[in-house]
Amino acid sequence: MTMLSLWGIPLRAILLLLPIFISGCAQNNAPEQAENLQQLPWTQIEAHAKGSTVHFTMWQGDPLINRYMAEYVVPEVKKRYGVTLEIAPGQGTEIVKNLLAEKEAGKAQSSLDMCWINGETFFQLRQIEALYGPFSQQLPNAQYIDFDNPFIGFDFQQKTEGYECPWGNVQMTVIYDSVRTPKPPRTLEALEQYVRAHPGKFTIPYEFTGMTLLKSWMIALAGDPAALNGPFDEEKYAQLSARLWDFINRNKPYFWRAGKTFPESLAATHQMFANGELDFTMSNNDSEVDNKILQKIFPPTARAYVFDSGTIQNSHFLGIPARAANKAGALVVINFMIAPEAQLEKLQPAVWGDGTVLAMEKLPADWRRRFENIPEHRHAPRRSDILAKALQEPAPEYMIRLYSDFRRWVIEG
Repeated sequence: MTMLSLWGIPLRAILLLLPIFISGCAQNNAPEQAENLQQLPWTQIEAHAKGSTVHFTMWQGDPLINRYMAEYVVPEVKKRYGVTLEIAPGQGTEIVKNLLAEKEAGKAQSSLDMCWINGETFFQLRQIEALYGPFSQQLPNAQYIDFDNPFIGFDFQQKTEGYECPWGNVQMTVIYDSVRTPKPPRTLEALEQYVRAHPGKFTIPYEFTGMTLLKSWMIALAGDPAALNGPFDEEKYAQLSARLWDFINRNKPYFWRAGKTFPESLAATHQMFANGELDFTMSNNDSEVDNKILQKIFPPTARAYVFDSGTIQNSHFLGIPARAANKAGALVVINFMIAPEAQLEKLQPAVWGDGTVLAMEKLPADWRRRFENIPEHRHAPRRSDILAKALQEPAPEYMIRLYSDFRRWVIEG
């Protein structure tokens, strides 16, 4: 979920013009609610939501996630709250573009009530004041979330400040076949040796997961897990990205298709791994290897691991557009999606395997026992074993720059 430009205009240029744009649109601020939702008791918010329709846009690239939403969340919010949840495909670039266009046109109400976002999109939406909030602390089920956890309360080094609600938590892993590759490389040095000894068996997808891998590698090359913490640092980026491009380009001839092209989707990378064309694929969800084995996409000998230098752990979030027509309905749906029962359901390996954002110590004892008794992932590493190697997401500008510079220095270089 990323945005490099809108309508052909570079992101940097847009951001430089934002103060002018925002001041020029000040008269078009979202209309006042008939009642201020932040002052209402929760029962009244539920009453406002009953019988309404919530328009939710989300990435729909994973059939397991789509099924969880369609077969569990949609019927549950209808049965419990009388809310009709309508889901449409959309992600980072599209969401930002649509909300910016609505704001520019002076629309009083957005076509969206809810959106699934990550830190890069959150950063861009906050720049154009397109998110409603703060709202997360108002949700009754937020009492079970530890907002002091840096992997929960921060999104790409940004304080969420209640303008988005955490929905799931994951850590990046590399996936391999334990029969074909019994000893996978755990350092960049070992990976370099591997790709040279096994030409054509490794690649980097040019999409969100691949760029997340590159952030982990930049941190590894810095030799300090906290190297990219804090605001974006141009000097630091220039230094570390130069090392990164050197590492990739000197090994690129040994990549898949001699590094002359790169897959543009994770699904394509998964498929090439499954059919033996690649020895590795990757996932931002540490439990995805189990899901893909259950779906018979990956062989039963597939396993997942993290590099010794660590991998990015992050959360994904739910937001409400500032001009959403049905904020009450969105609040009710989001509150259900972070409820213990909904979080437990999506944690099931056969359902989604998405990590919970709930803190076990905050849950009632009966719910804590249910989470503790959930079947463990058989092929993914235990979260407790990789937590020590969890790296914080760098500021969003790093991801934005990696997208453009990977194309410049690697694909076209």
